[in-house]
Amino acid sequence: MAERFTIDAYSPREVAGRLQDYCLAKVRLPLLPLLMLGMLAGAFIGFGGLMYTLVAADTTIGFAASRLLSGLSFSVGLVLVSVAGGELFTGNCLLAMAWADGRVTTRQVLHNWAVVLLGNFIGCVGLAVMVWLANQAYMNDGNVGHTAVKIATTKAQLPPVEAFFRGILCNALVCLASWMALAGRSVVDKAVAIVFPVTAFVAAGFEHAIANMYFIPLAMLLGAPLGVADLLHNLVPVLAGNIVGGSVFVALVYYVVYVRSAAGRAHEAPRGTLPPDTSKP
Repeated sequence: MAERFTIDAYSPREVAGRLQDYCLAKVRLPLLPLLMLGMLAGAFIGFGGLMYTLVAADTTIGFAASRLLSGLSFSVGLVLVSVAGGELFTGNCLLAMAWADGRVTTRQVLHNWAVVLLGNFIGCVGLAVMVWLANQAYMNDGNVGHTAVKIATTKAQLPPVEAFFRGILCNALVCLASWMALAGRSVVDKAVAIVFPVTAFVAAGFEHAIANMYFIPLAMLLGAPLGVADLLHNLVPVLAGNIVGGSVFVALVYYVVYVRSAAGRAHEAPRGTLPPDTSKP
């Protein structure tokens, strides 16, 4: 029987089931497609960073409006990942749900994360190089380039503890955006679900490790006094925070609420009933 057409969003419990299937598909991807999809996602997030920088370079906008518009512009990155297709490390922290349910192994999760993280890095740096070669930084009388350097320098100077907690808050919102996108049945549904959480994390100044793989290398190419040590100073605590924010505060919380609790109820006999008689064939 054909499924009845509906425009209603999937319920949170249905989203949990869909996510389990997505997790299985992700860990089964062959190496080359996984790496290439990671590179695409890195470039897509880089495009979001590019749009964020353009808006932030306009000094005539007030603080609140600038933060809001910058966040809205950055959301193009995750919309591209979700709709066009890509493997993003921060979103793949949701693999923790299938891992907790025993559907994927620790080795599969770590393999996926390692390959996707490498692909994201290549995509981000590759886009940064192309943006640099295109002299895009000279837009708005060079303010775009100056803003790019300022953004990256600020990120590189964040204290590790602050960067860690900004990373947690960021990826909790990013993974919630990915979770809600799975509730949608159309491209419009997915875009609307993504835009608001992503706008919130960017406007609030939280830290996204993959975006920083674009911001800091671009600033280095533009002559900022930054090096590999500065990049790692930011990425290590931010990555750790992103993992905690997405895996613990979203994936494992929803695992307990919708997967583990459902499995427990399935094994409970209704009250007031006797166990089945197994003495007869």
